[in-house]
Amino acid sequence: MAARSQDTAEAAGRKAAGCTEPELGVTRVFAVLGKRWTGVVLAALMSGPGHFTELRRAVPGISERMLSDRLAELASLGLVLRTVDEGPPLRVSYALTDAGMALRPAMVELTRWADEHLPGGGAGCPEAFKG
Repeated sequence: MAARSQDTAEAAGRKAAGCTEPELGVTRVFAVLGKRWTGVVLAALMSGPGHFTELRRAVPGISERMLSDRLAELASLGLVLRTVDEGPPLRVSYALTDAGMALRPAMVELTRWADEHLPGGGAGCPEAFKG
């Protein structure tokens, strides 16, 4: 019982200080978007489908392995559709699903926020994405 009173007192102290546990939805979103490269890969696909090599060029600094991992993860979450174009040559293209495109308003707002509040804002963001 004493432990429960202490937990309640600690929770009340945190609440009084203005710090609260994030909503479950926020935690779930950042579990996906908070991974390195994920948001940038999604942003690169916002203007339309692309092949692996095009995405690799669009996201400077990402390794082929990391891009492959991120695309596989986004496909498993239903945010990206992977389509194999039978060859020769065999080519794989990636496009956002409706669920992936539904992130566009949030991504646009995050871009605006970054342009206004982070140092070096606005450099390199394509106009098509700002819309």
